[in-house]
Amino acid sequence: MKHFVASLCLLGSLLHALTSCTAATSEFQLEGDYWIGGLFDIHHVRRLTRQARPEAIDCSSQPFSLSNYRKFQLMRFAVEQINNSTTLLPNVSLGYDIFDHCSNTQSFSGILKLISVNNLIQPWGENPKNVSGMIAVVGPFTSTHALTVAPLFMADLIPMVNYGSTSSAFSKKMKYPSFMRTVFPNQDVIEVIVSLIQRFEWRWVAFLYSDNDFGTDGLELFIKRIKDSKICLAFSKGLNDDTNYSQMFKQIEAQQINAVIVFSEELVAASLIEAAIQLNITNKVWIAGESWSLSKRLAHLEGIKNIGTILGVSQPVVTIPGFRDFIFSTKSQRRWEDVEESTFCNQECNCSHLNAEDILSENPTYSFPVYSAIYAVAHALHNTLQCGDGKCKKNTTVYPHKVLAELKRSNFTLLNRNIQFDETGDIMFGVYSIVFWNHHGNVQEIGSYKFHPFHFFVNDTKIKWFTNGEVPTSLCSPECSIGYVKKPNGIHECCFTCEICPNGTYINSTEDPYSCISCKLTEWSAEGSTSCNQRLVEFIPFTDSGAILIMLGAGALVGLTLAVSVLFAVNYNTPVVRSAGGPMCFLILGCLSLCSISVFFYFGQPSVPSCVLRYLPFFLFYTVCLSCFVVRSFQIVCIFKIAAKFPKLHSWWMKYHGQWLVITAAFVTQALALLIGFSTRPPKPYNETVWYPEKIILSCKISLVETYGSIVLLSSLCSLCFIFSYMGKDLPKNYNEAKAITFCLLLLILTWIIFATVYTLYRGKYIPILNALAVLSSLYSFLLWYFFPKCYIIIFQPQKNTQQYFQGLIQNYTKTISQ
Repeated sequence: MKHFVASLCLLGSLLHALTSCTAATSEFQLEGDYWIGGLFDIHHVRRLTRQARPEAIDCSSQPFSLSNYRKFQLMRFAVEQINNSTTLLPNVSLGYDIFDHCSNTQSFSGILKLISVNNLIQPWGENPKNVSGMIAVVGPFTSTHALTVAPLFMADLIPMVNYGSTSSAFSKKMKYPSFMRTVFPNQDVIEVIVSLIQRFEWRWVAFLYSDNDFGTDGLELFIKRIKDSKICLAFSKGLNDDTNYSQMFKQIEAQQINAVIVFSEELVAASLIEAAIQLNITNKVWIAGESWSLSKRLAHLEGIKNIGTILGVSQPVVTIPGFRDFIFSTKSQRRWEDVEESTFCNQECNCSHLNAEDILSENPTYSFPVYSAIYAVAHALHNTLQCGDGKCKKNTTVYPHKVLAELKRSNFTLLNRNIQFDETGDIMFGVYSIVFWNHHGNVQEIGSYKFHPFHFFVNDTKIKWFTNGEVPTSLCSPECSIGYVKKPNGIHECCFTCEICPNGTYINSTEDPYSCISCKLTEWSAEGSTSCNQRLVEFIPFTDSGAILIMLGAGALVGLTLAVSVLFAVNYNTPVVRSAGGPMCFLILGCLSLCSISVFFYFGQPSVPSCVLRYLPFFLFYTVCLSCFVVRSFQIVCIFKIAAKFPKLHSWWMKYHGQWLVITAAFVTQALALLIGFSTRPPKPYNETVWYPEKIILSCKISLVETYGSIVLLSSLCSLCFIFSYMGKDLPKNYNEAKAITFCLLLLILTWIIFATVYTLYRGKYIPILNALAVLSSLYSFLLWYFFPKCYIIIFQPQKNTQQYFQGLIQNYTKTISQ
């Protein structure tokens, strides 16, 4: 919109210039039946100057552009070639009116003349009477110039066939309906540049661009294209006449950027490269856009080889037959500088100093686009005039919009290339060349990029890198080693630190290089893994040798308790059996046998029932055993110490059978505690995965909260038993029941302290064996150290198993404590 407004603002002032600016007749005009307008910035305005009054600029006073003059000559050559053809536009002559469009804001005079009839510009009616003979316009070269003047041609649907304006804005047909181009749009160029960057894995790049519509469009397309790629735009800068190259290169060096994309016109690129040489910028890879990738002048600059390696993207160079002869013929002819016939301004070149070799050796990048643009217009006119059989229907009124319709349907072959336009008006022969600037000052083709069908090839062996054979790198951070995850460092995803993935995790770099993925519970991984392994499942089977020995021990315990029970039953009325507890002995022996049931459930694969039976029989029946020993130790102390001092307490204890009340109360309390605890949260199978990352240890997990009451009860009984038995440590030497109970309890406490210590330090597969061994040790401690000594007296010392012997011990002890 801003370009169109600028056009209208200057319209009035330039109409005055139409009648006041004249120059000598030159190569800019050719008469013909139909003519084509041409816009070429043969001269280039580098800096705008302030104006005191409205006026059109004199382009011939501005710096000369030889490469654009070459394009200008190509249009003249193409028209002359078409006029000499007997098959294309027979008996019809093409003319042209070319203007030096050196400024996008101050050279509207040529544009207005092109769209005027007899120096008048009238709006279209239903049947316009005065129709200009111009059927199309070719140019201008830059996107900024084209954006400024295009609205003037779009209003009347005058075909504007462009050879150099690559901005993506022109692909929007709602805004630019009659804009066609024979040059690839920026989107295609950016695609090739990105593919080249990805090919050599440069991920930390700078994008330097012309500070105009062409450059900013390229920057926007580049940012959009790399959005989902691994490429990061580390630095971007619009280049103009006021650019501080020294400061800019300091920023690039500070960020350690080694790959620099230069997306600009040849003049801007020349200033940049010259500054880089002057500032001694080295060790960079420069990626040239198509505007300057074939510039022979830049390729021969002194010191160019010191700045690094230059690669470029260009349209394939097409040799145009006859153009060389045309240039030599043109330059050998006498100039028409003295002809008196006046023409329109900005149709003057002052190019007499140029020689043919200079023109032919200039940058050939846009030669074929200019050539094919003229031929596209000629073919469209050919079809509009319904030419055939060596003649055309000249009586047909040719409107520009009809030529436009035929242009859109273009399909012809030119120099072995098929010329067609897509629905956006862009040319369809999508082929690019990848070039390399060697140290001899030559531009060498090293690869190609084709869109349809897709083909991308680069011959690395032809590239002589400044790194002596190795491909240079351009990375913010070097790639992480295998097994390391990226941790972002800053706003760019290319900048990161590397951290190794810990045990139990792995990294899948192709899917997510920024996260360590946790393994499943059934899997494990070592530090820095890229996959998980299945854990080895371990538990103690019934066939394990340790399990077999412990189960045999449990069976032996049952057998021994049965044998002791039989022995005690046979000698039930003897003092030893009576002093050991009498009927209570059988209860203790029975509970020891029932406790041994728990041992058998520590083996095999755990299940909820097996986990419950590991703890329930032991907790319940061991409580009975401990309560029996509590009342038994209490009775021993009571007989020798309390009875004499507290006779009423002793009589009450005997009268109400206090021992059985205590045992029953302990049993009922433990049963209720286990019932409540196991109903709320019963022991259940548990997979131990922490201690051994490569293994799964199958075990049972018991909640300490739900079993807190049971454990407290067992601990309390054990403590009371120990206290009472310790109180009888000074009983008669030969009467060792209290000492036996004390020793049994010490063994019991020591056993579980050892187990708790081992359990704290070790959680392997053999924990169930150790737990079963602790249970069995607890049972054997009472059987061996409490019951076996009594069995020994019964069998081997019957003289001590008499009433007189026991009475004598008691009487002697009573006398001792009374004295």
